[in-house]
Amino acid sequence: MIGLLMINLGIKTPGVMGTHDEETRRFFKHSSVTCVLAPRFASSKLSFLKQQIVGNMFTHHQKCVLVDTQANGNNRKITAFIGGIDLCDGRYDTPEHRLFHDLDTVFKDDFHNPTFSAGTRAPRQPWHDLHCKIDGPAAYDALINFEQRWRKATKWTELGLRFKQKSHWSDDSLIKIERISWILSPHLSETKDGTTIVPSDDPTVYVSSEEDPDHWHVQIFRSIDSGSLKGFPKTNNECHDKNLVVTKNLVVDKSIQTAYIQAIRSAQHFIYIENQYFLGSSYAWPSYKDAGQNC
Repeated sequence: MIGLLMINLGIKTPGVMGTHDEETRRFFKHSSVTCVLAPRFASSKLSFLKQQIVGNMFTHHQKCVLVDTQANGNNRKITAFIGGIDLCDGRYDTPEHRLFHDLDTVFKDDFHNPTFSAGTRAPRQPWHDLHCKIDGPAAYDALINFEQRWRKATKWTELGLRFKQKSHWSDDSLIKIERISWILSPHLSETKDGTTIVPSDDPTVYVSSEEDPDHWHVQIFRSIDSGSLKGFPKTNNECHDKNLVVTKNLVVDKSIQTAYIQAIRSAQHFIYIENQYFLGSSYAWPSYKDAGQNC
C-alpha cells in the first residue's frame, strides 16, 4: 500500500496504513538497496468498477523476509521468514507477549493504543503474532513467489522509467542465485511458459534427514491471482495441470482455500482454526450440511 508523502512543510506521514513505507523508500534512496512500493493494481482485464474496488480496498497482504544464511561448509542457503502481522513499528512481539516490561529498552517509543491517547508510559497494544522460519525446498518456493511478485510490481516502475527515457532499468535487480556457486539452490526446471518449479526431492537443499525427529515436511500455500504476479501459465490446460482456477479474466491460485477444505474434510475428532481473516462459506454447502468425518 503506497502511503502519502508530504515534504514541503517538513511533515512526516506514516502512510495510509501507518507502515512508514515512504520513509523506508526515502531511507534507501541512492543506496545499493532497490526499494519498490507495490500498490495493488487491478488487472486491466477487469471492469472499471472492479478495478476501483480491487485497487482501493484490497491489498497484497503477503509478509516475507528472504535472506541467505549459513549452510554446510562455506556454502550459504536461502532462509525464509513468512506470515504474521505487518513487519513495521508497533507490531514487535515475543513468545512472552510483554506489555509493560522493556518499555524503556526493546519497545521504547514503539507502542500503539487505539483506545486512549498514547502518552510516554502507555502500554503497547497486545499483539499475538505468528511468524515462521522455513529452511529447505519450501524456502525456495517462497523465493519464487517473491520473484513473481517483484516482476509484476516493477513492471509499473519500468514503464515510468521508459517514459523518462532511462535505459538502465533493463538490468534485472533480482539476483540469479543459480549463478552464484556458493549459494545452494535446487536444480530448478522451467515449463515452456517460463514457470519455475522447485523439485521437492532435491537433496541439494535438504537441511535434515527423514529420520531426524525434528524433520518437518513443509508446503507453501497462497491466495493470489494473475493481476498481482508475473509467471502464471498462459494456457488453460497448463493452468489446470497446476490446480489453478481460470476465470473469465484472471488466473487464480486458491491453494489456501483448497488446503483448508481438505484439512476440514479429513478431520477425525475436532477442528481448530486460528486465522485473522477466516471467512467461512458453509452457506454455500447445503449438500454437506450434515456431513461427518472423512467426507
